[in-house]
Amino acid sequence: MIPADWTPHRRDDGELVGWIRPEGDDWVAMDLFGRPASEAGDWLDAEAVLEERGLSWLAEVWMLEQEDGEPLRVRIAEVTPGAVGRPGRVVVHTDDFGAIDVPYERIALEWPAPAALRPRRTDDPDGRLFG
Repeated sequence: MIPADWTPHRRDDGELVGWIRPEGDDWVAMDLFGRPASEAGDWLDAEAVLEERGLSWLAEVWMLEQEDGEPLRVRIAEVTPGAVGRPGRVVVHTDDFGAIDVPYERIALEWPAPAALRPRRTDDPDGRLFG
């Protein structure tokens, strides 16, 4: 659920890129996963962080940590923050490496996105290499 004191921030074309929330006398940029994207500071700095970040970061490969094995390579399929007082969700699917004939698994996660969903690191398994 989006807290009532979060202010939506949109690009010039109207697309939501995040929120700005109060923290004491300062402001924090929050990304579409509901995670902090900046340190507490000036409102204009929080806006600048969201503008610079945009939406392209969602297109990257992500990793979903699993309790019983290696992390899964996933792609973001949907981010639905919900609304004030209503739950949202983040939907990912296993990375198909661009193939159109490979089945993939869709996984629905709670919003804000759990810490188990994280950016890919250079030491993560490739997924295309078998050993």
